[in-house]
Amino acid sequence: MKKPIASKIFDAGNGIFLIFLSFITLYPLWHEISLSLSSKAEALQGGFFFFPRGFTFQAYANVLSSDYIWVAYGNTIFVTVVGTLLSLLVTSSMAYPLAKRTLPWKNVWMTLIVFTMIFSGGMIPVYLVVKELSLLNTLWALILPNLVSAFNIIIVINFIRGIPEEIEESAMMDGANPIRIYFSIIIPLCKPVLATLALWIAVGLWNNFFAALIYLNDKALTTLPLLIRQIIAGQQLAEETGQLADSSTESVIAATILLSIIPILAVYPYLQKYFVKGVMLGSVKS
Repeated sequence: MKKPIASKIFDAGNGIFLIFLSFITLYPLWHEISLSLSSKAEALQGGFFFFPRGFTFQAYANVLSSDYIWVAYGNTIFVTVVGTLLSLLVTSSMAYPLAKRTLPWKNVWMTLIVFTMIFSGGMIPVYLVVKELSLLNTLWALILPNLVSAFNIIIVINFIRGIPEEIEESAMMDGANPIRIYFSIIIPLCKPVLATLALWIAVGLWNNFFAALIYLNDKALTTLPLLIRQIIAGQQLAEETGQLADSSTESVIAATILLSIIPILAVYPYLQKYFVKGVMLGSVKS
């Protein structure tokens, strides 16, 4: 049966709109790639960059030869990896008992958790807490204050409720205690939802600029988002390395941005297969 003319027009219009939307979404990234691979003279001309002008890797050589980028990479990787692992451990260990219908005072604990989603102390109280805990000017200030998310806990609770209770009962009959069941059974079965949360948490920690700006003052603790901000502001790398004879500041900024997003882009393909399954199973069950 042939499609009506109106349906064909709609499909064509929808296709054109999606192509246009894809273009305006991807062009900023493509612009940065082309700009980072352009020579100094061409980069200074500005305008649209559909392809590199005066193709060169000089901007990447300037960035990679600086100690700042490696220090920032190391700090950001530490915060992202440690923060993600700790957050997943704490979130899943809180969600596991809360998923049990027999947990004493269960409604009280859930009310306290949901309360934190609605009300927050604000920036100044959080800063004072971080200061009193002697976390200022440490990388732990980027990890511990946001270690647990009530939203993530609720997602994991809903996912765990979908796991048949007979599995745990069988393990208990074989002599396994709750801790053994948690690590040997619950964690492996929660791989889809934990992979999804890991992606969310890792991206948030990797791009955490505001907390680094507030809590960190030592250059040795600079993270990638903070480094990019300093480069754009002309405070670091471009002036301090003195290596911009063959590349413009704009090319260096573009190269730094691209180098900072490569790890996150590399992680996406490995977690993509869990992403949709984790979101759906963790959000629709009651």
